[in-house]
Amino acid sequence: MKKPFLNKALRILLSTNAMILMAGAMLGPIYAIFVEDVGGDLLDASLAGGIFALVAGITTLLSGKYSDKIRNSKWVIILGYAIMGLGFLSYVWVDSVIYLFIVGAIIGLGEAIYSPVFDALYSKHMDKRKAGALWGAWESMDYFTAAVGAIIGGAIVTAFGFEVLFISMASLCFVSALYIYILKEKVL
Repeated sequence: MKKPFLNKALRILLSTNAMILMAGAMLGPIYAIFVEDVGGDLLDASLAGGIFALVAGITTLLSGKYSDKIRNSKWVIILGYAIMGLGFLSYVWVDSVIYLFIVGAIIGLGEAIYSPVFDALYSKHMDKRKAGALWGAWESMDYFTAAVGAIIGGAIVTAFGFEVLFISMASLCFVSALYIYILKEKVL
């Protein structure tokens, strides 16, 4: 019998990460509109993006440094996904540009905590002879979730408003964290 292209661990990592990436993509194209709604302008939207990236970059270096020393990596992924969920949920209460910056930093922190561990686990469970194809599966999933997330995010805001969008984004993160949590220890 032929081995499946994606083993169970990779399917789990891809599916949970797809929900996380979709959550972020749901806001991406309409972020500037939200920033304007809380009293900001395009420069504030750019500053918020810069703060997110700066926090994520610094935290990724630290998380990557310590990720190899962690015995049970799934807890780091759970923590990162949960922090991102809390960050997305916090957008519901954003009423100033300063709070917007803080929430962006929280989301950057969450993403950076899980990313190095995710990459290490993904690499660990790959058939090294198929590394290009398996990383290609992740890369294409990233683009597909960006496409779907952008459309769904715009549709949700148009029909229900930003609050429902933020709750939906947070829910995707929390479901991913919960799914990883309930997995048997040996799967990842």
